[in-house]
Amino acid sequence: MVAHLLRLRFRLLANSLTRSPWQAVAVVLGTMYGFFMLLLAVIGLFFLSTAPEEFGRTVTVLGGAVLVLGWTFLPLLSSGIDETVDPAKLATFPIPITTLLIALAVSGVLGIPGIITTLAALATSLVWWQTPAIAIVAIFCAAIGTLTCVVGSRMLAALTVRMSSGRRAREAKTVLVLIPLLLLGPAILAVSTLFRELRSLLPFISDIVAWTPFGAIWAVPGDLATGHPGVAALHALVGIATLLAATGIWRWALDRALERPAASVSAARSQRGLGWFAVFSATPTGAVAARSLTYWARDPRYAQSLISVPLVPAIIFFYTGASGDLSGLLFVGPIVAVLLGMSIYTDVSYDNTAFSLHLQTAVSGRADRWGRVIAVSTFAVPTTIVLTVASVWISDSGDRLVGMLGISLGLLVTGLALSSLVSGRFAFSVPAPGENPFKARPGGGFTLMLSMFASWTALAVLALPEMVIAIVGFATFNEALGWVSLAVALLLSSILLIIGVRVGGRMLDDRGPELLVQLQRQR
Repeated sequence: MVAHLLRLRFRLLANSLTRSPWQAVAVVLGTMYGFFMLLLAVIGLFFLSTAPEEFGRTVTVLGGAVLVLGWTFLPLLSSGIDETVDPAKLATFPIPITTLLIALAVSGVLGIPGIITTLAALATSLVWWQTPAIAIVAIFCAAIGTLTCVVGSRMLAALTVRMSSGRRAREAKTVLVLIPLLLLGPAILAVSTLFRELRSLLPFISDIVAWTPFGAIWAVPGDLATGHPGVAALHALVGIATLLAATGIWRWALDRALERPAASVSAARSQRGLGWFAVFSATPTGAVAARSLTYWARDPRYAQSLISVPLVPAIIFFYTGASGDLSGLLFVGPIVAVLLGMSIYTDVSYDNTAFSLHLQTAVSGRADRWGRVIAVSTFAVPTTIVLTVASVWISDSGDRLVGMLGISLGLLVTGLALSSLVSGRFAFSVPAPGENPFKARPGGGFTLMLSMFASWTALAVLALPEMVIAIVGFATFNEALGWVSLAVALLLSSILLIIGVRVGGRMLDDRGPELLVQLQRQR
């Protein structure tokens, strides 16, 4: 039975990749990158064997603890690590819970992340290769640590499966995820500063972490190398007890989830009025704009796209504040403009099979393009202007205001033009409606990242005229060039937007059915 479930897991994965050759290529490239990072880790662990035993113990304990923490809490950002075999879909089959538990654990280890984690964990034995007995103990500890990683991720996913079933629960979880992400920039700066200034405290920190469920098992080889066999035995007991406890909790949570599956369909909530449909005109363009704004307000996947608005100023402010030079804040407006301009890059892909409504009602591609552009412009334009003005005011660079507005607005409108063109031609692998906004399909994130970088390059080239004029004005202290930059930006980007909407709309008219087929294949 376990072997059959494993074959099913790999068959489902293979089927999902054969439906999209580019997705398969992205998986291969991502795997190559993962193994390259693994190679660097193996080389680093080997050279770590020449360092003092205390330092080797500190690195392996802290690194192992980060590994377990990452595996355990990543399900909060994605709906589980392995999406190919969903336990909820197996609830109707008479599979013993122990068999299902073993199959899911083994499939987690045999996935690409599991294989890389296993090899990296086994490579910790290279730190102690000069003492073969300790190296053998490190191999056993690495096996326990790897299983703890996989079981911990499954345990948390099973515990939260019922909480994540409803749309409101998913939206609440998204908000809770956004809060720490907003603090990501300051946190990275604080941690890097702390490590530079308190490097001598790392052994003390590792001693504390070694008594936690996350780092105990990784401390055993280091304890033996430093001559503390009694402490090593206690850490081994903590590590083994952690694995057993996590397995027991996972079994209990999975059993309950299979006996009482969460409802997949919830009753529709009554809504008063027509919402945004009462605001926009009763035309195809107005209907698309109202529908798009409704998604922006209610769909967590769109909320995930808006992380950049507060995140970019926070990161730049903390980094420039640390250096004492606030001129870096001038980049806030252009960066946010780029991100907002490219935010409708995957709009049709987010529609998923609901895009069939556009085909059934014969909405023209041009109306579709204009509707989506108008929807995002209602908040993107004022947001870009406010952030640009605020960054110029805080950095005390009033003479650069007009030029910065030219750069920011030019990038925003040109980005909307590019997005209108590309989203009418390509369908990307993105989270489906109702799924966690941070979920990534195999290879989908890598493909989207490559296409985004190509589009950013094209955007930089198309917006080059207004940027060059504004920068020359800044360098020569000629404020008149700032006004020229703003005029060029508004004129050139408007022309590009009209071209992007027309060409993208024509592509959508020609390729609409084909695009819908691609979206259906990604379900």
